[in-house]
Amino acid sequence: MVSIAVFAIISLAGFGFFAWNILKIRSNIRLGRDLDRSDRRSERWKTMALVALGQKKMFTRPIPALLHLAIYAAFVITQIELIEIVVDGLSGEHRTFREALGGFYTFMVSFIEILSFLALIATFIFLARRNLLKLPRFNMKEMKGWPKMDANLILFMEIILVSCIFTMNGADEVLYNRGLSHATDLGDGSLGLSVSSYLGPLLFDGMSDGTLHTLERIGWWGHIAMVFSFLNYLPYSKHLHILFAFPNTYYSNLEAKGRFTNMESVTTEVKLMMDPTADPYAAPAEGAAEPQRFGAKDANDLTWKNLMDSYSCTECGRCTSSCPANITGKLLSPRKIMMDTRDRIEEIGNNVRKHGKDYDDGKSLLGDFITEEEIWACTSCNACVQECPVNIDPLAIIVDLRRYLVMEESKMPTELAGMLTNIENNGAPWQFSPADRLNWKDEA
Repeated sequence: MVSIAVFAIISLAGFGFFAWNILKIRSNIRLGRDLDRSDRRSERWKTMALVALGQKKMFTRPIPALLHLAIYAAFVITQIELIEIVVDGLSGEHRTFREALGGFYTFMVSFIEILSFLALIATFIFLARRNLLKLPRFNMKEMKGWPKMDANLILFMEIILVSCIFTMNGADEVLYNRGLSHATDLGDGSLGLSVSSYLGPLLFDGMSDGTLHTLERIGWWGHIAMVFSFLNYLPYSKHLHILFAFPNTYYSNLEAKGRFTNMESVTTEVKLMMDPTADPYAAPAEGAAEPQRFGAKDANDLTWKNLMDSYSCTECGRCTSSCPANITGKLLSPRKIMMDTRDRIEEIGNNVRKHGKDYDDGKSLLGDFITEEEIWACTSCNACVQECPVNIDPLAIIVDLRRYLVMEESKMPTELAGMLTNIENNGAPWQFSPADRLNWKDEA
């Protein structure tokens, strides 16, 4: 009864704290501007199935994709075993489903063990890629300090988790062979698990019964402790994408890449200018919404989808490694844009909860986190959008930050100012009269 009570308290605390953190993140995302992404539902479900569940875009780089698939599949399938562990913990039983499922139970747990073993191999390779091979995209400036520690910490947690699984199953395998497992009515002979039936005797056969019982309990409690630790670490980690990849891909921008959005307020003004019967000095209609800021200066000027993108970022660096501006040595890193946006909306959210929604800390996303040099280095090529494995759109944030600079601050590079002046005066980027556009044919 003591162990059941302890397990129940740990479970309530673990799930409760996780839910509290997720609600905080949800409230942060809701600080963003409204955006309607309720259309084309069948296409959205298909996108989510292919990109989030099917890992489609990961396979543009096959080797890391296969390694990631091993960890991803292990994570998804092992939730079945986790259900049994929760039932065992609340009932005081052991391997509750074994008797009812019979041979299928052995197959299922064996399959989980194979996936766990592959995930363990993949974890060591990922650690080597980050820390021994030191791939350039994992060692850029924005990845120093906490981001690097975060990536390594989650891999170490994975190693501990899998080690607990094999300690639990391996010790139980040896105990079961001796007829001493506290799981009853499981039949005769070995448990027959694919990995532990070999690994258990190899590692634990020479140990005493008492030591094996202790190891089996350490593995069991260690497993569930790591699960709850991992669960409550997610909201503070880039690995939140494990959960957010699904809604984020569902709400993807389904329009053709390169198609920019128009601001409703600007569109309305242009229509008024084009309408000879409109009164430009007429007062706004009663109940009309307040005019929004042109573009975005701070994170809460962005849409809720931009903010969800920032929480879904895997920090894999595929966007930055394919960015032509970054490749040529410019300051822009699309990954950093997403990381900065997430850091800033976290800051704003904490300020709102502590001081109220009207509190101003004197900082903003543009200037304090992201510099003008970064956003003007962008070529708007959409390479970052194309490469992202969870359909994040850094370009949308960059464009809104540019809009603010141009339309609110009248700030832009000199080269652009000249081009825009030519467009205004001549209807084209070039500095000559529209009447002279066809002069080239007379010289042919």
